[in-house]
Formats: sequence, structure tokens, C-alpha cells
Amino acid sequence: MRYVSTRGRAPAIGFTEALLAGLAPDGGLYVPEAWPQVSQAEIAGFAGRPYAAVAADILGRFVGDEIAPADMARMCAEAYATFDHAAVTPLTQLAPGHFMLELFHGPTLAFKDVAMQILSRLYEHALAASGRTLTIVCATSGDTGGAAVEAFAGRPGVRIVALFPEGRISEVQRRFMTTARNNNVRCIAIAGDFDDCQALVKALFQDAAFAREVDLSGVNSINIARIAAQCVYYFVAAAALGAPGRPVSFAVPTGNFGDALAGHVAGLMGLPVERILVATNANDIVARAVKEGLYRRGRAVATQSPAMDIQVASNFERLYFDACGRDPAATARAFQGFVQSDEIILPDGVLDAVRGRLGAASISEPATQAAMAAALADTGLLIDPHTAVAYAAAMDDQGAPSDAPMVILSTAHPAKFPDAVTAATGVSPSAPPAVAARASLDERIDRLEVDVGSVKAYLRAFVRVAP
Repeated sequence: MRYVSTRGRAPAIGFTEALLAGLAPDGGLYVPEAWPQVSQAEIAGFAGRPYAAVAADILGRFVGDEIAPADMARMCAEAYATFDHAAVTPLTQLAPGHFMLELFHGPTLAFKDVAMQILSRLYEHALAASGRTLTIVCATSGDTGGAAVEAFAGRPGVRIVALFPEGRISEVQRRFMTTARNNNVRCIAIAGDFDDCQALVKALFQDAAFAREVDLSGVNSINIARIAAQCVYYFVAAAALGAPGRPVSFAVPTGNFGDALAGHVAGLMGLPVERILVATNANDIVARAVKEGLYRRGRAVATQSPAMDIQVASNFERLYFDACGRDPAATARAFQGFVQSDEIILPDGVLDAVRGRLGAASISEPATQAAMAAALADTGLLIDPHTAVAYAAAMDDQGAPSDAPMVILSTAHPAKFPDAVTAATGVSPSAPPAVAARASLDERIDRLEVDVGSVKAYLRAFVRVAP
């Protein structure tokens, strides 16, 4: 299996190189030369299998012969043993034709754990014989940072630095990062929004000399291994609901578009995904792109679903690349132009391809609150505001082409956003042990302005003193 850049000006590399690199040197994102395929018989065989076994099977198709199947099976078993539910990502039926996929049973109570727990083990495996120590820089809108810190803290061969927008994530989200005491962990509050954090990380990668100096790597959803790992729960859920004998649709709360893209990729791999309903909050750049054909940057606004407060969805570039017939020159023109003009007008053919599987909805703040209250009243479940965005979109969906079951992705435990949940429902979510354990710990936070020079200086200093 070889990986190429969406912008076509980087050499093809293997899985391990793509894993450790994160972003391609030409500014593009790595994708397989061809998406691995899963047969209908193989999909049917996933039903009832342990989650870790399906994960080892799917990830093995992305890895090729670079990791022995026994090693992959061991790493997946270890990664998913950290989850507090035997099914890892259990399905709950809400109503006839509507299901909820619970993705918050990992160590930091968010769907990012599903990918990050296996990612840290893949890194450790890849680095074991090299003697390298990578500097992993992670921009987070809330959950990625906590999941990355939990997964990589104390692991040999890596330093982990999380950049988060100051004042724009919940206290619980922040504490999953900032209470870590490991010497290989640092957390930086950036005086801006998530898009500023993400732009800083991309600027670091685009300085090739600096990237080599600190041995830079990234575990945001720019990393293709994140997408591969997130494909797994689409296969598991669909197989449990009768795939490949019937198609399945998914409603996905969307910020940086990695989670929704993973569902789209699962469809390209052979899973009968009828539709991905992309659900955004007021930061609706992806929803507008799907509905109007215009991918235009706005200024990110703060909402009660902060992990989705994003106006530049990095993974949209991977979608565009496939939608334009995998034309790297066209993709490079579009996304390099976006840097200058803050917009991409999707050509008719690209827009038709995007709409072939994706629908979209933008959910207002009042509608998000109402969805949390409705979910409690109708199902007895407390849901977090990100899940509520997808719940509202699914329950109001008028575009479903058939009676395929709709699976709503529940991406975070309600206890990560207690203020928003309590305000909407009048019920305060109980704090799981992982939250309670961090509530009284001291935090360790450094603060920087939105300035790439300052971030580079910080990282150079960290590299000098970190293990």
C-alpha cells in the first residue's frame, strides 16, 4: 500500500512514513493510491466479531505488509481494552429506524479516543527500532488534545504538544490535557480560535527545515491513520444493522470533517453507506459547501458545541480530491487559491460527486438546546451538545432517499459539557471517574499569541529539555 499527496508534488510513501509524517511536504494530505476494498462477504462476517478484531482487519488493509498481522491484532486488543464497554462503540436504538452509536466510552470520553488509542501504539511500534524522538504537535478544538495527551503521555519516542484556543473549550475538555504531569507533555493556550491553532500547525509543517530540526509529526485528522481507524466503527455499526444486506445512513456532527470523511471512505471501500448527513453548528462551512457549492471561510463563532467551532475543515481537501477524479493539480489549485481568496467554488462535477453520498444541515443554538431536551424526553438519554447537533439534523431530515436505518454518531459524553447539558435539560450529568479524578488536580498551561515564530521558539526549547 502506497500513499500519495492530494496535491501531487510529494513522492509516494509507505504507511509508516505517512503515519509519522502527518502532513505531506507539499502541503497536501496523504491518501492511499487506491482505497482498500472490503467484499460483501467480508462485511457480513464482521457481524458479531469483537471490535478489536474488526479493527485489526480494516487497519491491516491500510498497512499492507509493513506490520505483521499478529502485531496489529495485539495492538488493537490493547487499544480497545482501555474502553469501558465490551462493545467499544455500542449501538442503542432510539426509535424505529433510528439508532445512536456511542463513541464516548474511551479514556477521555470522546470519539477521538477510538483513533488515538491505536495511533499511539502504531507510533510506538514504528519508532521502537529507530531511536528517533518525534515532536507531535496537535491543534485541538477540545477533544483531540485530551485524547492525544492520554494516549501519548509517558510513551517513549514522542513529545506531545497540544495547542488549544484559550477560553473556547469546556473546563472538562481542558483538564483532560492540562492535568497531565508527564515530562513529554506540554499544553499551550493560544489567544485565538481553533482555526488559528490549526493554521499554526500547518505553518510549522510547511517550514521543512524546522520540521526536520524538531522531527515534527502530527496526529490531527490530517494524519491518514486517524481516518483509517475511524472507518472501523462505520463497518461495525452497519454490519450489526444488516449490512451488506441493507444500506445504512449516518448523521455525523462535523467540525474538521474527519469523522464524516471516514464514513465516506468506508463507502468507497465497499460498505453500503446510503448517505452521510453532515451536521454542523453555526460554523457551517461544510454544510454550505454541500448545499450551495461554495466552500467559503467565515470567522469561527463560539457555540455550546465548541469542538465544531471550525471554519476551515482540513479533511474537505481529501473529499475534494476524490470528487474531482483524484486530480492533484486541480486539488492544489483549489486549496492554494483558498489561502488567498478564502473560498472555493465547487465545479459542477465535483459538487455532483460530493452530493452523491453527502447531505447537510446547519443547526442553530436554540435548535441544539431543544434537541438535548427532546432526546431526554423521548429516549431518556442525556446527550452532549455535539451529539445534539446530529440528533436535530437526523430527526428533521427530509432528504432521506429510502428507509435505510439512520445512525446518529454520539461523539462525547454529556459530562464533558455539564453547563450546556444542564441549561438545556435541567439535569446535571453525573461525572464519571475520569472527570472526577481530574477536577481537583493542578493544571499546567503555557500561553502564546497567534505567532508562528513564538511557537517555533517554544518547541525548540521543549526539544532541548524533554526526554
